[in-house]
Amino acid sequence: MPLSPLDDLLAHQTTETFDYVFTSDRNFYDRYYFNAHASSDELFLVAGMGQYPNLGVTDAFASISHGDTLYVVRASRELGSDRLDTTVGPFGVEVVEGLRTLRLRLDENEWGVAFDLTFEGVIPALLEPKHTTRQFSRITMDSSRFAQVGRYSGTLTVAGQTYAVTPDRWKGVRDRSWGIRPVGEPVPPGIGVKVQRSHGFFHNWIPMQFDDFMIKVFFEEDADGNRFMEESKKIYNLGIDKPVEELGEPRHAFTYTSGTRELEKAVITFDHPSGEALSATCHPLRTVYLAAGSGYLPAPDWGHGMYRGERVVQGLRYDVGDPAVRKQYSLLNETLCRFELSSGEVGYGMHENMCLGIYRPYGFDAPEAVAP
Repeated sequence: MPLSPLDDLLAHQTTETFDYVFTSDRNFYDRYYFNAHASSDELFLVAGMGQYPNLGVTDAFASISHGDTLYVVRASRELGSDRLDTTVGPFGVEVVEGLRTLRLRLDENEWGVAFDLTFEGVIPALLEPKHTTRQFSRITMDSSRFAQVGRYSGTLTVAGQTYAVTPDRWKGVRDRSWGIRPVGEPVPPGIGVKVQRSHGFFHNWIPMQFDDFMIKVFFEEDADGNRFMEESKKIYNLGIDKPVEELGEPRHAFTYTSGTRELEKAVITFDHPSGEALSATCHPLRTVYLAAGSGYLPAPDWGHGMYRGERVVQGLRYDVGDPAVRKQYSLLNETLCRFELSSGEVGYGMHENMCLGIYRPYGFDAPEAVAP
């Protein structure tokens, strides 16, 4: 039962030291996520760092969509007993002020992708509804997450160009999530081998950032459009004395690019409790494909929590100008969008979207079906 620097803080939640989490589930994780953009279509950065105490691993990645190329740098190491050490190879995350200001960096490396960015939240951190799912009697997801939009300052280098990142136009969202969800190598399925391939998963996580507020939309549905997760709120910027506003049930009308399941356009309409009509139209600008090397969707050579060795750092490039490459990795898509509200405001943000397997409401009646 080793001690760590966290054990000196008045923050214990169990009778164990901080080296042990509340569950022995191998899939326990603790994760940072960030994205950043220049309120335009010129590039999109997604980065993250996770710890997996029951697997003894910590890892990090950055994916930058720039031009027709997706640049990925990723790193993994043994976790050790100091969970306050939030560095992985050239990556680092520092909490400057809890729930408000964080610094993330990727030091210069042989792959020519680097950044030193400070994120400052402009809204209060928003805690989402608890997310718990089971397959048969086994918990497969039991996690908490909060989200926050903000602005960035610092520098970013990619493809031989260095950008001065200034808070007047560089914005994005971050989240913190922890709990249980599938990570690392797959586990034996047990009775799950009897599950037919007729299932589907429709996931949408949409933080929209406007000048004075964020609209946060989150919904998940099964193959028939039955909804099992839903959130839609309007959160005003810090310094604006207005409460969080519930927007009501979000209804969606998506158009997919022919031959794919990539979004061409999305319209979200809210059944606002006041009866006042409100809709948001999402215009995609560019996409980071998280299935390409980030670890979110595990591949044989890399996945969140996979043990790759004492210390490993890698760099990859993907030609996302090639439709065949996009088709291979268009599974979990971080799509940078311009959002237009029916009330007139224009903002930017991300539409994280996943439509896997069967989803009958949009005519995907087979796992391999695509838009006509």
